Amino acid sequence: MVKTPKVILLVETSNAYGRGLLLGISQYSHLYGPWRFFRSPPFYSEPATRRKIFSRLKDWGADGVIIREPKRDDEIISMGLPTIVSPSILEHNPDLPAIVTDCATTGRIAAEYLLNRGFKQFAYCGFDDMLWSRERGESFRKRIAEAGFETHFYKQPRARARCSWRNEQAYMADWLMSLPKPIGLMSCNDDRGQNVAEICKIVGLYVPDEIAIVGVENDEVVCGLSDPPLSSIPLNAERAGYEAAELLDRLMSGEKMAGQRIIDHPTHVVTRQSTDILAIEDREVLEAVRFIRQHSKEPIQVTDVVLASSLSRRVLEQRFRRVLGRSVLSEIRRVRIELVAQMLVSTTMSIAQIALDLGYTGVDHIARYFKREKGMTPLAYRKKYGRK
Repeated sequence: MVKTPKVILLVETSNAYGRGLLLGISQYSHLYGPWRFFRSPPFYSEPATRRKIFSRLKDWGADGVIIREPKRDDEIISMGLPTIVSPSILEHNPDLPAIVTDCATTGRIAAEYLLNRGFKQFAYCGFDDMLWSRERGESFRKRIAEAGFETHFYKQPRARARCSWRNEQAYMADWLMSLPKPIGLMSCNDDRGQNVAEICKIVGLYVPDEIAIVGVENDEVVCGLSDPPLSSIPLNAERAGYEAAELLDRLMSGEKMAGQRIIDHPTHVVTRQSTDILAIEDREVLEAVRFIRQHSKEPIQVTDVVLASSLSRRVLEQRFRRVLGRSVLSEIRRVRIELVAQMLVSTTMSIAQIALDLGYTGVDHIARYFKREKGMTPLAYRKKYGRK
């Protein structure tokens, strides 16, 4: 009789990312399993049951573990099973296989998004004691510095008693009030972005007019609870969960644990009201950029943008280069290719269908501009970043 693998899943279900991981794991299990799973008892279980989790796990005879709950990592890791961990656990156990987000790309995407909206002043708000938060902030700062600007960093209170959200609010409020305005702010994740939006509301700062906020993870519940709704960088948790299950299967079959990494690659920003603003002082350039974005699904040309403005082509080009650092044509192509990239990741439309839908003359046409902008073909981009 074939043995059914037993897998411990200590993955949070309070956010969309954790649930996405579990969905990806379940998809792999349905295809290549079945597996049996042990999950943390729900909050309404008897206290005695919840306290005896570890002893139950040892008696269960598990074959592998995927864990994203740092409070239990030492006990679980001591079991000596094939284990895949989260970045927070990885800080103290660097040789374990792990699911990690591409923090360098995440920070860069947020920076370029805010730069493309015309901001000249920038801030980052994260958690000082989280490695992944510090890495996202450093990548954001680096890209902003390359553009010639400074990033204002939020520093949490050093006194441990003040680090609870209730005690930290006044501290964050003072920091937000001190920032130059208008400013583009990246938060390390959606929960932190909601914190920032909440404090802005309390102290009377307008979002996005004074502070535009972009988060990470694109948890639709958290983004929707934020007021105004929060723009965010989605992470492909389902794909990461599927690939983590695939790796765990190999580990349970004898592959050595040697610091393997499942990398979750971010791709774009989902725009909501918290960044629905263009911080461009030149009114003509602002209106031209707005026209390009409103007509991004149409095969517009530079002449269309010129006709929609009150300037000559020569003057508009000069002002585009002075304000944005690129030509009108470059902005049209950039905006349309970003739209193509989002459709490749979020839909199952064929590349030919996308080209037809956006008015490109053919697949070769779209592929040429896409590779020039993204450094890879549309097919390679979908394979790397799309759904598994």
